[in-house]
Amino acid sequence: MGSYILKRLIVLIPVLLGMTIIVFSIIHAIPGDPADTILGEKATEQSKQALREQLGLDRPWLEQYFAYLGDLLTGDLGSSIRTKEPISQEIGPYLAATMELTVASMLFAIVIGVNAGIVSAWRHNSWFDYICMIIALVGVSMPIFWLGLMEQWIFANKLHWLPSIGRLNVREPLEAVTGFYVIDAIISGQTSQLWTVIKHLVLPSIALGTIPMAVIARMTRSSMLEVMQSDYIRTAKAKGLSQFYVVYRHGLKNAFIPVLTVIGLQTGALLGGAVLTETIFAWPGVGRYIYEAISNRDYPVIQSGILIIAIIFVVINLLVDLLYALFDPRIQYK
Repeated sequence: MGSYILKRLIVLIPVLLGMTIIVFSIIHAIPGDPADTILGEKATEQSKQALREQLGLDRPWLEQYFAYLGDLLTGDLGSSIRTKEPISQEIGPYLAATMELTVASMLFAIVIGVNAGIVSAWRHNSWFDYICMIIALVGVSMPIFWLGLMEQWIFANKLHWLPSIGRLNVREPLEAVTGFYVIDAIISGQTSQLWTVIKHLVLPSIALGTIPMAVIARMTRSSMLEVMQSDYIRTAKAKGLSQFYVVYRHGLKNAFIPVLTVIGLQTGALLGGAVLTETIFAWPGVGRYIYEAISNRDYPVIQSGILIIAIIFVVINLLVDLLYALFDPRIQYK
């Protein structure tokens, strides 16, 4: 196992290097001049040129890239052009907010999607099966921004059940220890704040988790239908084991490998696809952080944000590969 992990980490080096080249190239291809954004269109050309020299934007592309790569190797993500703050310090709270939203969204998607897929396969061709698959089809096809706006209109504006934006009420401060507000509220023992944090999480996590939930439900149903026709399932039923035990103990464990793959891919997709959700719900996450950086032509922030999301995505895929052996002992890594 250790040698396999080491090999995978070595393979990641050229992958991450390629990511830096692609990200750096795309970012510098974005039309617009950061000097115009920072100083304004009325600034003199001399002041703009001085700012470009200060930021190193007047140097050749290759020279800028190697300087950027050298800083990365030392753990320096650079500083924001707009705020002048180190990105490594500034991005922490945003990353924690996105991770918390992603975890909540995936918990919703996995719990609902896996169980809906299991019951659909268990009650194949029943009314429940048809309803679940229709909901899954609608969930895959539904635009996130439309679902988010509908949630805000119904549950926040009309029913006043849940807050529509933000992570926490401004009037009720919470001491941030880990950056994950749910954990911070538990650590501090603030029960009322915990309930407030959860209420702020509900709408954005459902909006973000709807598509993964639909994909997971369809994959679970497909895998379970194949497994439930196997000989060992018929043998388990013949032994008189309960239907619940047969489905969840024998069926799900053997059908979970493709479902686990989908869960890993969807988790990585949520990290990169949270821009719309975070913008709609004013969620202070990495997606919104990158969106604002794009608007301000803040190249270092855009590069660092995308690179961090890419690294997390790669790490998630590695963890999924390692989890395969947990669900299927026949899989061994050397």
